[in-house]
Amino acid sequence: MRTTRQMSITLPSDMADMVKAKVRAGEYASESEVIRDGLRTLIARDRVVESWLHNEVGPAYDALKADPARGLTADQVRARLAVEHSKK
Repeated sequence: MRTTRQMSITLPSDMADMVKAKVRAGEYASESEVIRDGLRTLIARDRVVESWLHNEVGPAYDALKADPARGLTADQVRARLAVEHSKK
C-alpha cells in the first residue's frame, strides 16, 4: 500500500518561486520536499501553541476565574508596561 498521495496545489507566484529556488539551490531534492518540510514546521508550531494553551493559558484562566482579584485593570497593565518601558 502506498504511503504517499499525489495532490495538486496552487500557490501565489512568490511562494512558487521560493519553492523552485530552494530546489535549484540544492536545499531540497524536490518541490514536494519543500512543501513537506513546511508542513512539518507548521505541525511543530501547532504543537507548541497547543502545549502553551494547555499548560499556561488554561491554568492562568482557571486561577483568574477562581480568584478574580488576581486580575489587573487595563490601567494597571498600562502603568506596569510604562515602568518596564522606561527601564529600557
